[in-house]
Amino acid sequence: MAKMTSAYANKVLKKLTEDKEYWIKKENDGSTYVAAVDEEPVIPDYDYSTVAAEIEAIDDKIMKIKHAINVNNVTNCIEVGDAGMTIDEILVRMAQLNKRKSFLDTLRKQAPKTRIDSGVFNARKTAPEYEYINYDLELVKSDYERIDAEIAQMQIALDKYNQTFEFEVEV
Repeated sequence: MAKMTSAYANKVLKKLTEDKEYWIKKENDGSTYVAAVDEEPVIPDYDYSTVAAEIEAIDDKIMKIKHAINVNNVTNCIEVGDAGMTIDEILVRMAQLNKRKSFLDTLRKQAPKTRIDSGVFNARKTAPEYEYINYDLELVKSDYERIDAEIAQMQIALDKYNQTFEFEVEV
């Protein structure tokens, strides 16, 4: 058993992924070779059993660390503003809010009135056409700022938690 923070666990996962990529490359490069009939073959240093065992051991460590992170994320609560939320709930809520924020960003950048380009097909039409927004621009801007602040508050709480709270990992 080892104790790690979520931030450290993610660094370990990154390192394990790099190690796995090394062994997969070694397997791809060494599992076959080409030799001319009239030449002495240069056989790469490759042992299937060793490489397969290394990859399996790395996969096992990755699985255990990811499982520990997931258990941690669904069982531990942190305070965000006035509410307690699990890490899992925070991650889901942040994704929802970021999607909404992106839409509101598009709305808040719209001009209240925009002239529509008449184009070639409407060349005979003399009166210009306009597109108007059908919402309260100030309300949209206010909601955008509120959601942005809520996301920031969640991110700060999550960052603090990820750097300080330790959980057990079976490695």
